[in-house]
Amino acid sequence: MVEEKKQIDEDKIVENSSEDENMEDSKKDNSEKSEMVEKEKSQDNVGEGNDNVIFVGIKPFMNYVTGVVMQFQNKGQEEVIVSARGKFISKAVDVVEVARRTFLKDEDIQIENIGISSEQFENKEGKRIFVSTIEIKLVKN
Repeated sequence: MVEEKKQIDEDKIVENSSEDENMEDSKKDNSEKSEMVEKEKSQDNVGEGNDNVIFVGIKPFMNYVTGVVMQFQNKGQEEVIVSARGKFISKAVDVVEVARRTFLKDEDIQIENIGISSEQFENKEGKRIFVSTIEIKLVKN
């Protein structure tokens, strides 16, 4: 009888720990989904007709550097805007600097304007959230 009770208690512990893991996994999934929704909304805000806007996100760093370089060299753009939100702001700054100093040093690319702001929206729980944004405008002289 004591052994049965001990076995039942152990089963409850295992069930509770697996429920806790499932809750943590669902919280992670929800936060990842909300981040994806935020990114999709941000990309929609950029505009479909603007080929010269690079939105920095989760892709590898050099993808964005290559995008900036290609805009100036292959597509002949006179200006390119690098835009980012939240934790990707520092990556956007690095992308601009590496593109200018390493790949476009012969083309005299200057930073014309840096705009910073914040966007406000509600997450799935109804909580108001502010996210910082940056837009760096590069021009060819």
